[in-house]
Amino acid sequence: MLELRTLASDDWPLWRELRLAALTEAPYAFGSTLSHWQGSGDREERWRARLSIPGAHDLVALLGGLPVGMASGVPCEGAETVELISMWVNPAARGKGVGDYLIHAVERWAVERGATTLRLSVMPDNRKATALYERHGFLDTGEPGDLLPDGIRRERVMAKSLTAV
Repeated sequence: MLELRTLASDDWPLWRELRLAALTEAPYAFGSTLSHWQGSGDREERWRARLSIPGAHDLVALLGGLPVGMASGVPCEGAETVELISMWVNPAARGKGVGDYLIHAVERWAVERGATTLRLSVMPDNRKATALYERHGFLDTGEPGDLLPDGIRRERVMAKSLTAV
């Protein structure tokens, strides 16, 4: 059975477990690196702060009671736009609707808070993630995303209108 759990700062050990697994399994998919969150970066107060972003909605997907995915919705500068970040699904749970479930949950949260646009950034070569987002109605905005470490390429910015959700 697939279920969602909304996290608070006290849930930082669970978020830490999933985030480190995500950065280990799919380093190509994130702007952050595993080394950035290990060693001196692996501190309780830092994990708690990540789960304490004002207005954010942090989720973990559980399949058969085991944590298998994560995503967050965070407010942007204007109240009409929110961003989907930190999306990841364990490879063993892919193809089982976990990603769909997480995206739908962030969309519902965004609509409830009055947002009309949901944005995200995805690595340009992450075809599977891009296909998932396109299936959910996200389109390339044409806007330049964050510059990647190679100094040449940029993240791909995608957005979805929530008026039809």
